[in-house]
Amino acid sequence: MLTLLAKFLKALNSESGAWALAFAFVLGMMMGFTPLWRLHNLAILLIALLFRINLTGFILSFIICSGIAYLLDPWFHQFGFYLLSSESWQPLWQSMYQSAFWRVLQFHHSITLGSFIISVAFAPILLFVSFFIITQYRTRIQKWFNKLKLVQMLKANRFWAIYSDLRG
Repeated sequence: MLTLLAKFLKALNSESGAWALAFAFVLGMMMGFTPLWRLHNLAILLIALLFRINLTGFILSFIICSGIAYLLDPWFHQFGFYLLSSESWQPLWQSMYQSAFWRVLQFHHSITLGSFIISVAFAPILLFVSFFIITQYRTRIQKWFNKLKLVQMLKANRFWAIYSDLRG
């Protein structure tokens, strides 16, 4: 876990795009909120690998959001159950369930449907908030952190040179 955090901090401090990190957080959140063994999670993983987003940010976001999902599962279930039991939506759910493709996606399960809809609705908000936080970190917090006397002493130490050589 410490290696994952070190790689994440390296990605935050690198010159890689802030949007790539923000998209990594969003895809990790979507995969973390929804039940793991679903077909749409395979599609999310494929998107993450095809577009070469930051995998460290993706994995870290997935781990954090998976933990949060256990707390939010009752809410996901209530929302999904509300949508599935709504009378006006019944023809849509029945036609989707009659198709083999939609049955494989398992949107007839309340937690799957609720968590997917909520994560898709929350995705643009997380995208812009994480982009803002990343850019603010790079412009303000990183400079302030590097000015600390303790950090300057550690960077002047021989240990820092060895660590920098090892991390590549």
